[in-house]
Amino acid sequence: MNAPSCPAETRLYENGKVIAEDFPAGEVAERLARHPDAVLWLDLYRPDAQDLATVAEEFQLHPLAVEDATQEHERPKLDRYPKHLFLNLYAVDVSTKPEDPPFGKTEISAFVTDRALITVRKAPSDTAKFVERWDASAKLTEMRGVAFLLYGLLDVVVDGHLSAAQQLDVAMDSVEDILLEEGGAPREVRMRGMRLRKTVAALRRAVAPMPDLVAQAMRPDLELVGEHLMPYFRDVEDHTQHADDQVEHLRDRIQSLLQADLAEQGNVLNDITRKLAAWAAVIAVPTALTGYFGQNLPYPGFAKPWGYVQSMVLIVFSAGGLWIYLRRRHWL
Repeated sequence: MNAPSCPAETRLYENGKVIAEDFPAGEVAERLARHPDAVLWLDLYRPDAQDLATVAEEFQLHPLAVEDATQEHERPKLDRYPKHLFLNLYAVDVSTKPEDPPFGKTEISAFVTDRALITVRKAPSDTAKFVERWDASAKLTEMRGVAFLLYGLLDVVVDGHLSAAQQLDVAMDSVEDILLEEGGAPREVRMRGMRLRKTVAALRRAVAPMPDLVAQAMRPDLELVGEHLMPYFRDVEDHTQHADDQVEHLRDRIQSLLQADLAEQGNVLNDITRKLAAWAAVIAVPTALTGYFGQNLPYPGFAKPWGYVQSMVLIVFSAGGLWIYLRRRHWL
């Protein structure tokens, strides 16, 4: 096999143990032939069409799967082909700091053959997490076949989904305390809530299809997951469901908070409108009285000092009585 021109990482496992790593990708075929019981992890970073064509020829990858691996923004899925499985998923990273981008994701495509897990990354990411997960458990290193490599990949990605949901949940606590205060929240806090809602929506697109994807990988007719690995895949499936449930809860929660803040703003606006109407009524009384006596006919005591005092007393008592009435009705 010709070596791909893109950056590549390699690891060879035999009987669950690493027997070679970081060797040139062009030696893949030779090493697999030399170790009939070995399985391979081959990672390609931003491969071009020629790179994938070389790998596809060696591992008999289906053209439609190769096409999906070259396209960006494919939905998370698992497809079955005659010689292999193809899955597409997203590793995510969220930030709740205003100065950082709120959401980042790495699209990962993977080909699962009888003897190899081939991952295609379309954005920068840390593959050391996968290696650490594969090497973390002594029990897992005793497992044979490609399934335990797939387990490590899924487990790392799903744990990232769950961690992102938990970070957003904590960030939402601080926003909730302010949004539910009397009088409505400041604009800065509302914008932070909108930012969280946008991040939750982006996270949901990566998380929602994962329970079905993992369930498909566990199907008995695929003969991929053996009896020993089945509990581990069920654990991943449980985590995918937990992450999905938490994201749905976050979406409902932030939506409810923003609606509650909007309702509180409406209450404040109604209160202000009611007070303005009440003051307009108070002002209208002396305006009506002065207009009546000043424009239509001379009032009692017209052009006399006691008449002026009488008119002023009438105005004050009329407006004051209306003010007291509105005050008792809590309009003022």
